Amino acid sequence: MRQNKIILTLLMGAFSLGSWAQDAKVPAKLGDYRLVWHDEFDKDGRPDDQKWDYEIGFIRNREPQWYQPENAYCKDGFLIIEAKKEKKKNTNYDPNGENWITNREYAEYTSACLITKGKYDFKFGKVLMRGKIDVREGQWPAFWMLGVNRGPVKWPACGEVDIMEYYRGKLLANAVWEGERGDEWDAAKWPLDSLGSSNWADEFHEWELEWDEDKMVISVDGFELNTIDLKETVNAKKGNNPFHENFYLLLNVALGQGGEKIPDEYLPSKFVVDYVRVYQK
Repeated sequence: MRQNKIILTLLMGAFSLGSWAQDAKVPAKLGDYRLVWHDEFDKDGRPDDQKWDYEIGFIRNREPQWYQPENAYCKDGFLIIEAKKEKKKNTNYDPNGENWITNREYAEYTSACLITKGKYDFKFGKVLMRGKIDVREGQWPAFWMLGVNRGPVKWPACGEVDIMEYYRGKLLANAVWEGERGDEWDAAKWPLDSLGSSNWADEFHEWELEWDEDKMVISVDGFELNTIDLKETVNAKKGNNPFHENFYLLLNVALGQGGEKIPDEYLPSKFVVDYVRVYQK
């Protein structure tokens, strides 16, 4: 009997150690910042519905892809967002529609856009995303943020931050808000060959946004891509600073930026995400 108790104690200790080891891979603190929200995508299947929602259908920029949850899944500790060439019926189709969202009967491509709107939003902190992007022709992956009041407040007055955006051979790090005559940008574009070796996109990289009331600093692997001075980001008409308000997160793969060709041989494509983490002081 005593021997059984010893074995049980050892097993429980091993289980506890294993659980601790699983949690220990996520730093609870980064300097003065503490972990407040994260997803490690450790459970195979659909992404955690307590953390993520989805955009559905044709959404923005006259993009050709139809967004649907089916194109996002977790496997072997990664989130995979897959863009495919496949025909999809437009459930909003109106043969008399004058809107690009309704007047296309079919989509020729599908993808996914995950959002935390309605699940999680925040103001200020440090945001990390480790991922691997497809940089072939026609690809347009992004990790970004929108003001949580988007909807009642039209874009760009709601504010947008592009922590990671890629298209046409360049990596972007941007912020946009309301200008006098439309959208006002603080934008940075980096050709991929300026970031390292020719196989840069074959590896995982860590993007970071550090955000406080004075500035936003966007970097990849510790290399600064852009610093946005928040004294300059006041909405011209509304008079508020959208970057002093709450934002939500988005992860997606769009296709064919500005009408760029989407070669069939480059589909399906994958945006692979290891983790997303938010830290705050």
